[in-house]
Amino acid sequence: MAKPSNGSPSPRLLVAALVAALVLLSPDRAPVAEAVTCSINELSSCLPAVTSGAAPSALCCSKLREQKPCLCGYIRDPNLRPYASSPNVKRVASTCGVAYPTC
Repeated sequence: MAKPSNGSPSPRLLVAALVAALVLLSPDRAPVAEAVTCSINELSSCLPAVTSGAAPSALCCSKLREQKPCLCGYIRDPNLRPYASSPNVKRVASTCGVAYPTC
């Protein structure tokens, strides 16, 4: 594509700049995540809800949201898989508003 002779930027450059601006200004872009240390022990506050069917505590839900990036790792772990994929874990996640991942 020939460069415009009047010294104005090329249409490709204008489109690229516009797309970049829209991406940067988009209100629903993903926030920068802080590093999470994956530790199943962080979810110990959820144990009563998982084992008894009781409602999860606020602490449980907070920890579950915090550990969300780790959930697939727990599900894939052969030692944790029977627990991490149980119906009660899915219920607790749903009650806490955490989508159960498809890994």
